[in-house]
Amino acid sequence: MQFKDYYAILGVEPSAGDAEIRTAYRRLARKYHPDVSKEAGAEDKFKAVNEAYEALRDPGRRKAYDQLRARGYRPGDDIHPPPGGFGGNGAGPGPGFDYEEVFGGGGGGGFSDFFESLFRRQAQQRGGPGVGAPPRGDTRARLAVPLESVHGGGAMRITVGGRTLEVKVPRGIRPGQVIRLAGQGERGGNLLLEVEYATHPQFEVDGRNILYSLQVAPWEAALGASVAVPTLGGTVQVKVPAGSEAGRRLRLRGRGLPGSGGQPDGDQIVELEIEAPAPREEAQRAAYEGLRDAFAGQWRRG
Repeated sequence: MQFKDYYAILGVEPSAGDAEIRTAYRRLARKYHPDVSKEAGAEDKFKAVNEAYEALRDPGRRKAYDQLRARGYRPGDDIHPPPGGFGGNGAGPGPGFDYEEVFGGGGGGGFSDFFESLFRRQAQQRGGPGVGAPPRGDTRARLAVPLESVHGGGAMRITVGGRTLEVKVPRGIRPGQVIRLAGQGERGGNLLLEVEYATHPQFEVDGRNILYSLQVAPWEAALGASVAVPTLGGTVQVKVPAGSEAGRRLRLRGRGLPGSGGQPDGDQIVELEIEAPAPREEAQRAAYEGLRDAFAGQWRRG
């Protein structure tokens, strides 16, 4: 098993703050997303970026990783977990990882052995006094549910303790809610899955609303355009009004997460980002010069 430098994968310094790490992740996830990138090896790079962000976005995971990294490991160095895995008895990065975390397919699955060994050690059985097996009890775990499953509901497969289970995800389930699988826990107890939303490479969540950053060319913002925009329910065409500026927000009604308890569905908020492509030939450079001359005296910074 080889050590992975998650900071290098995201292209940030170990001192980077949460916002910088999140920005780097979103930029690289868009660049290497299998549905967008035609670059060789994009899928593997996308998986590596997703794994790095999953490791660093959570303060507890990041602390444990930083403690291990401080030992001087470098990318490619062989690393061997102590008996029982990392996370306790002074053998690993530190205490606090005696829990089981479950990721379903499509929500961050396919992580490396390094990630698995560092972050997914199952909760240790807690035996009571006396001789014999510990008493039957419920097993708790956290389940990272893909936003697509939250939006549409349905079944998803998870792996727990070497077993593959099918979980029915109710449409519109909220973070913190618990899915109960009777008899699927340790020693015949119940398995209680506390829901959290899996990190998505394109979308962020704000309550019931979905936030999406749309990159448009300067001429699309200035002249208006019809642009294809991904949503959890499929791609839709969005009209970018003429004269739009960076930061303008467009609202797609009902394209967010489903409401519950009589609440309406959320919306998708599309924030415009204006990206100017670099000129690659003389005609393009001349076009930029003409643009500069046409707006002479009107351009302002800040």
